[in-house]
Amino acid sequence: MLATLSVIHVLISAALVGLILMHSGRDAGMGGMGFTPTSQGGTHIVEKNLTRLTLIVAVLFVANTVALYRLLA
Repeated sequence: MLATLSVIHVLISAALVGLILMHSGRDAGMGGMGFTPTSQGGTHIVEKNLTRLTLIVAVLFVANTVALYRLLA
């Protein structure tokens, strides 16, 4: 179980780093590429979905970290 959670932790970590690096400043990154229309809030739909996905992966990362801690403690 420990080995499985460790491998999952590495994969989630890599995914989280990749997702965070996709976020950039106001007119850069996935949301600023200009191929999607802006929504009412002024941010691109792609950027909103990227933020949602990043939050989901971050929650999975925290949950996996807690599970690994419980196994090791």
